[in-house]
This record gives sequence, C-alpha cells and structure tokens, in this order.
Amino acid sequence: MVEDASPALREVMAGLAPYAGQAHVIGLTGAPGVGKSTSTSALVSLMRARDRRVGVLAVDPSSPFSGGALLGDRVRMEEHALDPEVFIRSMATRGHLGGLSWATPQALRVLDAAGCDVVLVETVGVGQSEVEVAAMADTTLVLLAPGMGDGIQAAKAGILEIGDVYVINKADREGADQLRRELRSMLALGTGADEGWTPPIVRTVASRGEGLDDLAQAIEDHRTWLGDHDQLRVRRLRRAREEIEAIALTSLRERWRDVHDHTDLDELAGAVVAGETDPYTAADRLLAAVGG
Repeated sequence: MVEDASPALREVMAGLAPYAGQAHVIGLTGAPGVGKSTSTSALVSLMRARDRRVGVLAVDPSSPFSGGALLGDRVRMEEHALDPEVFIRSMATRGHLGGLSWATPQALRVLDAAGCDVVLVETVGVGQSEVEVAAMADTTLVLLAPGMGDGIQAAKAGILEIGDVYVINKADREGADQLRRELRSMLALGTGADEGWTPPIVRTVASRGEGLDDLAQAIEDHRTWLGDHDQLRVRRLRRAREEIEAIALTSLRERWRDVHDHTDLDELAGAVVAGETDPYTAADRLLAAVGG
C-alpha cells in the first residue's frame, strides 16, 4: 500500500500515528562493495540475540525494465527469512535520487508502529547522493573498506559530515590501519553530524562476526547521547517536518514549490512526533493554511 500510494494509505497512516515513535532507526550507507548487506545481516543477528524485534528496509536500484528492485544482495540475509521477529523488505528507488525510495518514510512508520524495536535502513550504494539517509535515521553508520579509495571518495561525497559512527569493514585486509588514520585526520578537520558528539571509528569483519559487539556498543552510546542532549527529539522533528513537506509538495506539484512560513510546519511536525496526528492530515492542514 505504501509503495503503490494506495488511496487507503491516508486512513492507514492516521490509524498508525499513535503507535509510532518507539523504534530506533539506524541507517547504513557507504560505497558499493564495502559490505553493507553483510553488515546489516550481522546486525540483525546481534539485535535478535538481544531479543529485539527487527525491521529491515533495503533500498535497491530499480530495474530499468520492470521498475522493481534488484534483489541480489538480499540472499545475504536468507538466514533470517524464517524468523517471525524479523521483517525484511526490499524497496526499489524507482528513479529517486538520494539512495532512498520516496516511500521510505511511510514504510518506516509502518514498521515502527508494528512493534519493531530497531529498524535498519540500508541504502543504495550510489556515492555522493546517498547522504539523504542522514535525514531519515536516528543513528547513521558510514561503512568504508580498505583498498577501495574510500578515504578520498568519502570526502568528496560529503559523508564525513553525516556519520554518527564510522565502520571500517573488512578490517582484516591490508590498509585498514592507514584508512583509520586518514579517517581520523579528516574527521578532525571538520564537524560531524552533531557538535558535541565525536563519531567513533569501529573496525569489523562482518562476514566473520568480528567487532560487532563494539559496533553495537557504539550505536547504543550514540542513542544514549541523543537522549541526554535532546537530539533524538530534534532529529525526529526534522524527519517529520521533511516528511510533511514532501507529502504537501507532491500534492501541489508545480503549483507550490516552497513553504516560506515555517511556523505552522514546526507545530505540525511536533504534533506528528507526539502521535497526535499523522503526516497526511498535517500536510492537508498545511496546504489549507497557505491557501492550497
């Protein structure tokens, strides 16, 4: 229903609104070949060992012929296929730039309301355009691997500005120490996703399960930091705000391209985060306020 933009979606989202807002949304991003799918599968195993219900949204490139997702990477998660506490969904980008499908925010809300404790969002490995995941996640993991020119590419792509935790996967390969030194140096030159938070660099070999406990601890530390510094609320307000805007802009299409008065939008975003309304109803109110 979400992916097909069903006419019943508004009613469904209104019903789900009071139940959302509990899941920890973790985004995984990085260049192709760094091991995002393997790392995602390993994280699912780790979360399940801690008795957490897990949702996975794996956003794949769209087939130019059918418009559907190319599901090759999903075979790496087949070990979780029969686990009733794990839901894995591949979603096609359908031409949407940014590494995420346009339907991802609504899909996140569905999994959140369905009782998932953790939702993992794995993005298309498209380099510079996939930084959009930072706006969608509570915690963003940036994966790199030695021997792939990631240091220079990361700086070009701007992902050094969005990562909350940096993961050097395939750390048993030659060049892992050098990549870590380069990454530390580049991070020291600028600010990370949040001032006051120093993004840790974790070494893993996801295919063998090495370093995953350290990664899980880094994720938990970041979530604690978000709560202690009121940043979780700030991020979710921003996420709800952008979701409302996207729905409203889609409805208006060419008639309305921008919102200049953000006061009403901030109030509506707060209502969505609080579960007092759903993003579709909030978007309708926004359109009414600007004469839509």
